[in-house]
Amino acid sequence: MSEITKKWYVIRAISGKEKRVKELLELEIDRHKLNDYVEQVLIPTEKIYQIRKGKKISKEKNYFPGYVLIQAALIGEVEHIIKSLTNVLGFLGATKGGDPLPMRQTEVNRILGKVDELAVNDEEMNIPYVIGESVKVVDGPFNNFNGIIENINEEKKKLTVMVKIFGRKTPLELNYMQVEKDG
Repeated sequence: MSEITKKWYVIRAISGKEKRVKELLELEIDRHKLNDYVEQVLIPTEKIYQIRKGKKISKEKNYFPGYVLIQAALIGEVEHIIKSLTNVLGFLGATKGGDPLPMRQTEVNRILGKVDELAVNDEEMNIPYVIGESVKVVDGPFNNFNGIIENINEEKKKLTVMVKIFGRKTPLELNYMQVEKDG
């Protein structure tokens, strides 16, 4: 049997149901013994960090909400099985209802590179706060207070935020994860 050429396709899924679609796809692939035709199913995610109740928590956030990537050869029943799954809206293609369009290799490399990059430097936080920006405190004794950024110390990842407490402006030193952009 000759080598089956597998290409990357984008499956449109109902937003928020991407993980479920991936699980269903993997179950169907096993059930119909399609492992020769489907290489992998991927949901590009990134880790984001937040502080909740004084603890640093990491959450996975979808990089492309509503989309699931699949590396497959759409031969025979494969395309039909994928399209008929619950929460699957269809494939991303050139025309509505037309044939699924494979992704260009450069796009695939860019997305996979981004996924690898996110996995490698998940500890590196790049939070673009600017002086004068309005932020909301989400952790600590001043939770839910709003303030304006007065100073940014990038090395320590700390912000000086001016908060009005009892009608008086008071500077607070907070780390990046104790605030979020207001609005």
